[in-house]
Amino acid sequence: MASKDTDVTSSAPEQSSKPRRQSKPRPTRQSVSNGAQSRSSARRELVEKEIMEQATRLFAERGFASTTLQDIAAATGLTRPALYHYVANKDELLSRLVSEITEAPAVLLHEINERTDLSPLGKLHAMATSLALHQAESPDRFLLLVRSEAELSDDIGAKYRQNRRQVLKEFIRLIEAGIRAGEIRTVDPRTAALGIIGMLNWIAWWHRPGDPGEDKAIATELARMAVQSLAQTDGAAKVPEGPAQAIGLLRQNLDHLERLLESPHNGTAFPEEDW
Repeated sequence: MASKDTDVTSSAPEQSSKPRRQSKPRPTRQSVSNGAQSRSSARRELVEKEIMEQATRLFAERGFASTTLQDIAAATGLTRPALYHYVANKDELLSRLVSEITEAPAVLLHEINERTDLSPLGKLHAMATSLALHQAESPDRFLLLVRSEAELSDDIGAKYRQNRRQVLKEFIRLIEAGIRAGEIRTVDPRTAALGIIGMLNWIAWWHRPGDPGEDKAIATELARMAVQSLAQTDGAAKVPEGPAQAIGLLRQNLDHLERLLESPHNGTAFPEEDW
């Protein structure tokens, strides 16, 4: 007869030697919501980028006035009602283009000008590289804006001209600082600034984007040319700020004044709106 102990042991359930599988924590409503918002934001950025690219192409091909929102919607693969989720009207698209093409460079040039770790020539190289790269990467947008300038609304046109003037002022300010430091030759700062900006803007007429390496190489080479065009040569004595430089600047200003008086434009050879 089996003992009670034996009966109890034989009747106990067999313990499994396998470890229990731990269940994964279920995602919370907040994490699901955050993931959905992230995907939605990424998709919106892609759609907005496509809208801007198609609008730029159509504006360039047909002109701003002849392009409708329906044209842009069809080119993007959206219905017109769906397009209104991303943009209100054509003026908003043009305003975004103005911001990307002129406001962003103006802000970046100002930031470079405020740096204390660069010499005037170092700033000139950085500013020229930045503007050249901006033009090399999106020449079509710059050309579109130039050709559509007459069609800009008063508000957008004022913003456009203000940003362009700011770019010019940043270069003038830098060149003046370089002259005072003896790193830049004694030149007319405004004329020199217009010359450099014109050289860099001209990229939009002859460069075809698509190769980031080539874009960077072009920007670097033109920046080097900008620096070499204004830098004091090795054989020229660098005159630091003081009486000698003041006399040199006075002579240079008198020469510039004579050229302006002889100019048929009578001192308005380079209106700010024309560069």
